[in-house]
Amino acid sequence: MGDVPERWSKASVHPDMWADPDEDPRDSAGAGPDGELATLQEFLRSYRLTLRMKCEGLVPEQLAHRSVPPSTLSLLGLVRHLAEVERDWRNWIQPGDPAPKLYGAGGDFEGAVARQEVVDGAFADLAREQAAADVALAEYPDPGARVGRDGDTVRELWVHRIEEYARHCGHADLLRECLDGRVGQ
Repeated sequence: MGDVPERWSKASVHPDMWADPDEDPRDSAGAGPDGELATLQEFLRSYRLTLRMKCEGLVPEQLAHRSVPPSTLSLLGLVRHLAEVERDWRNWIQPGDPAPKLYGAGGDFEGAVARQEVVDGAFADLAREQAAADVALAEYPDPGARVGRDGDTVRELWVHRIEEYARHCGHADLLRECLDGRVGQ
């Protein structure tokens, strides 16, 4: 992983993309979703899938590799971080004491080590926390509703989640390209 990999893509229709349009699971045929909430949900679904796609086919050593020293950023760290973030969104809207941090302070990136059980645990944590946050937000179908201790709107929470994934998918794209040269949207 010390050498600079040659840039490449599996796509053939648009060689600078991750996947050809007819093979891209993020793209759906037809018109986009109806309504604000459905649109927000679709954008979040797509970014979540993008993150998974950026991690596909990599071994633990690659997922844990920190491609841009001295940064602690790695693909595995991003997965762990986003699991932590999903838990935070849920904590913001639910009454009572917040659920504890999954990995401790800074542990999402520092604990992203190249072991299969850490990788499996991170993806399981992410799926669980995504589902729990989705269930919590499903109780509020009105994007203008104010929720939680801070009185944020549901719309803010959806947009902030999308922004978080979009930013980190950009990181994931660069990290993946540093690992094996794979480029794309």
